[in-house]
This record gives sequence, structure tokens and C-alpha cells, in this order.
Amino acid sequence: MTAPAPVPYDPELVAGLDAFVSLVEIIPLRADSIHANRDHFATIIPPMTVQAEGRAVSWEDRVISGPEGAPDLEITIVRPSHAASGPAPAVLSIHGGGMVLGTRFFGTGELIDLAERHGVVGVAVEYRLAPEHPGPAQAEDCYAALEWMAAHADELAIDPDRIIASGMSAGGGLSAAVALLSRDRGGPRLAGQLLGCPMLDDRNETVSARQYDGFGAWDRNNNDTAWDAIAGTDRFSDAVSPYTAPARATDLSGLAPAFIEVGAAETFRDEAVDYATRIWATGGQAELHVWAGGYHGFHGFSPDAEVSKAANAARESWLRRILHLDE
Repeated sequence: MTAPAPVPYDPELVAGLDAFVSLVEIIPLRADSIHANRDHFATIIPPMTVQAEGRAVSWEDRVISGPEGAPDLEITIVRPSHAASGPAPAVLSIHGGGMVLGTRFFGTGELIDLAERHGVVGVAVEYRLAPEHPGPAQAEDCYAALEWMAAHADELAIDPDRIIASGMSAGGGLSAAVALLSRDRGGPRLAGQLLGCPMLDDRNETVSARQYDGFGAWDRNNNDTAWDAIAGTDRFSDAVSPYTAPARATDLSGLAPAFIEVGAAETFRDEAVDYATRIWATGGQAELHVWAGGYHGFHGFSPDAEVSKAANAARESWLRRILHLDE
């Protein structure tokens, strides 16, 4: 089958895309290179001491209980240097990396920024990775971190009614899974779910997946490798849990309000659009942004491009409304 023609990249984003691929994806992600990619990721993720240097935040590492019968979890808590007058909004940060790569420090930059600008308290969770831990171990770990945040709201000085789950790529998919778990188990109620270019569907068969097969940031081949590791022999079957691949959920009603952002020129475009459409079909709340010419994670590597500025402003607007920031 001939692959459909890809959507062109925004010319302002091409340099950032090249930088992303040359820094992050220098080793093609295949089953036999997952560990080599993890080792590489360890060299490109700055430690917290570097990330927080000179910033108006404090941070600490903790160990908390994991899901029942599972290992304890490492988390990092990021707080603003100046305590708020009342309970602060909070973010559960879930890192990307295809659920096979990365650490919690891959997403702590967002928490530092939100703490500094808006007084948000953040918790970054070190969830288990596949294939050593198949899905839905990742979602279960993240949900356990959410339960811990809600149970320790007073200690953290956070408002339990203003907690969101947030992540990019795999972190976006896991944020969606946490929202499903929260609803299904009657657990801590999320104020919102921020799904950045979310990894939602193990089938990897959309038009947009085929458009970016063999090139681009996080192409179809990388995605196949990751889903094989996560879902194993259950992949492509109804045995895949919706907490592993949220697109498998048959009911998207009653979920926390979603912010879904994705590039028009990336693998996850169509599954993100479909997820928003299915939330709307239940009468739920979803705010969807598909950014013209955007590659996977474009605003992080091309922050000065006009489309990146627009994407950042849209995300900021949603956060202000959902978390009632600066009120």
C-alpha cells in the first residue's frame, strides 16, 4: 500500500524538528535498542539541580506507596519558593518516552515553570517502563500518585479540587488513562486532563500514522516498537486494557475536562482528533487544537515559531480557566 502524502511541516519548525531528531532520536527505536535509547536519554535529561538552578522554586524527592502489590514509587515534588495564601492548584506530571523510555525529570521543566509563574505545586512520578512491566502498570503507578496527592493535600498545601493530570506523548496517553481510572474507581476527581500529542491507540493504523512512516519525530516505526513492548501479544486485540491504550475505552462519558493538542504533521494527529470527537459525542468537555504544520512536540523544540507561540497561549488559557489561576 502506498503511504498517503504527508502534511508539510511549517517552515518555521523545520530547524527545530531537525534538532529534535538529531538530539533525541539518534538511535532508531527497535526492540533490541530500547536499553540503548534509555542510556542515551539519561545523557540529555538535565538533573533537577540544573533544571531548578536560579529558579524561584524548591523541590524534594520522596518515596511513596505504589499500587497494591507493586513496588514503591519515586516522586519529585516542586513547590514555589513563596507559599500561597491558600491551598494551591496542583499538577500530576507524567513524562513522555513511549512508556519505554525516560524518567520523571523529562517533565519537571513544566512544573518549575508553573510553580514560578502561577504558584502551582507539582508532582512528577517515576512510573514503571515496558517491556519489563507491560501495561497497564504505567497507568496504575500514575493513578497511585494521584491518590497520594489527594490524600496528602493538606501536607502539600494544595486544593484537592484543583488537580490536573498533564503530560506529553506517552504522558498525554497516561493522563487520559488516569482520568479513566479516576472515573471508573470513584477516586480523586481531576479538575482536568492535559493531553499533549497523546499516545492513545495501540493499533497505529490511522492515516496520520501512515503519513509519518519512516521519518519525522516519533514516527510510525518507533510507535510500533513501543506498543509491542507495552501490549505484547495482546496488541491489536480487545484484550488491551483501556488503561493501557485509552482509545480502547468504549465509554468516554463523565471524564474530567480535556485539553487535547496535537500537530497536523505527526503520527498521533488522527487518534487525538478521534478521542476529542468521542468525548464530545457523550456530552463531555474537550478543547481540541490541531496546529498546522506541527511535528510531534513542536512547541518544545521550536518555541520562537509563531505557531508555537499560539499553541503555548492556548494551553495557558485553558490552564487559567481550569485551575482558576491568579484569582
